[in-house]
Amino acid sequence: MSDIFSLEHADEKLKVLDAFIKEQNAEEEALISILHKAQELFGYLPSELQLYVSRKLNIPAAKVYGVVSFYSYFSQEKRGKYTINVCMGTACFVKGVEKVMHEFSDQLGVKPGGSTSDGLFTLKDVRCIGACGLAPVVMINDKVFGHVTTHDVARLISDYRAQEGSDS
Repeated sequence: MSDIFSLEHADEKLKVLDAFIKEQNAEEEALISILHKAQELFGYLPSELQLYVSRKLNIPAAKVYGVVSFYSYFSQEKRGKYTINVCMGTACFVKGVEKVMHEFSDQLGVKPGGSTSDGLFTLKDVRCIGACGLAPVVMINDKVFGHVTTHDVARLISDYRAQEGSDS
C-alpha cells in the first residue's frame, strides 16, 4: 500500500462527502463542517483533498489551506489510529511531563508529530488539555489519563496494542 494519497480509489468516501457538501448547499460558510466531515472520512486532509473541496465550493484553494493550517484539529498528515496527545501546559510541565513525552518518543520510535510505521500511533505535543489538576496529563484519542509517569507509558502503549488484537 502506497503512502501517497490519491482520490482515484476513494469513490465511496467521495460520494459520502459530496452528499454532505450538497446538504450544506455547497456554501462557503459550511467550509469548517465540510472539512470536519472530510477528515472523518479520510483520516486527514492532504492537499489533493483540500483542492477537491475548494473546487466543490468554488473557492480558492488558498482559503481552504488557510483554514486547515490555522486550526490544530485538522491534520494534513496521515495519523495513526490512536493519537497520543501529551499536554505540555505549565502545570504538566512543572510536574515532569517532559520525561513522559521522552518515554513515549523512545518507546514508539517517533518524535512528536510523527506516526508509527504500523499506523497505530501518532504522538503529539499539545499546549493544554484543560485538566491541570490531573497533571501530567496524556489524552489518547478522547480518553484522558491523569498523573501519568514514565512508568505508565509502556502499559498504556501495550493496552492499546492489545485492543488491536481483540479487534481482529
